[in-house]
Amino acid sequence: MASYGSLSFAEQVAFFRQKLNLPTQRWDDLLGAAHDRAFVVAGATSADLLADLNTAVTRAIEQGVSIQQFRADFESIVAKHGWTGWTGEGTEAGRAWRARVIYETNLRTSHAAGRYAQLQELKAKRPYWRYRHNDTVRYPREHHVALDGLILRADDPFWARAYPPSGFGCKCFVESLSEAQMRREGLQVGRAPDGFKADRGWDYAPGASLLDESRALLERKAATLPPTIARAWLTDILGRTAGATWRSLRAFAQTLLDLIR
Repeated sequence: MASYGSLSFAEQVAFFRQKLNLPTQRWDDLLGAAHDRAFVVAGATSADLLADLNTAVTRAIEQGVSIQQFRADFESIVAKHGWTGWTGEGTEAGRAWRARVIYETNLRTSHAAGRYAQLQELKAKRPYWRYRHNDTVRYPREHHVALDGLILRADDPFWARAYPPSGFGCKCFVESLSEAQMRREGLQVGRAPDGFKADRGWDYAPGASLLDESRALLERKAATLPPTIARAWLTDILGRTAGATWRSLRAFAQTLLDLIR
């Protein structure tokens, strides 16, 4: 697996597994946060083809399948379904490139979404996020390099449009910092650049829409229920959402419950 994480984790797996297969003709048929809910491969319109590609990516995420093995899986799936007319089909290099795009895009976005969920859970203790550029990128984007080391509060609006990855092949990532670290290392909160632009379709934080939707639902529902019923409902949610995948949502439900009490 690529260097951004050889071991999958619960939040990453849960994020990818909730996706629905969606047939598309072009890569830009679906953009931005819509990718949080849908698994797409440009040009793949057959339900069976998409299902097999999804299975191959799921295996890559959960089992740490290498790019070489994924390429073999990709070739087998293409042959099985007689898939033709897709970008890269005509040459060996093109086929290898297409398999890599599918592999890396899904592994990176699911990893980023899983990390986003974890960082949300840690915000109270680690309220600062630092943008990091990965220097192993062969052709670095200069505006990504310029962000390396930028520290902003976790709730800064900048992250909603620039949480990495911010384009195909982007390996940038975010790390969290505590107040103690900030003081110990003499670090300062910076200022978000006004002109930063993610690549088309990448101006969103992977996984953020799922957390936002769930939290909004809990908040709306809790506000409309009588206090006694709201307390019982939130207590029930806390009892049903055990495990690492639900930690962030549990924390939010607990906050609402504490406010009602």
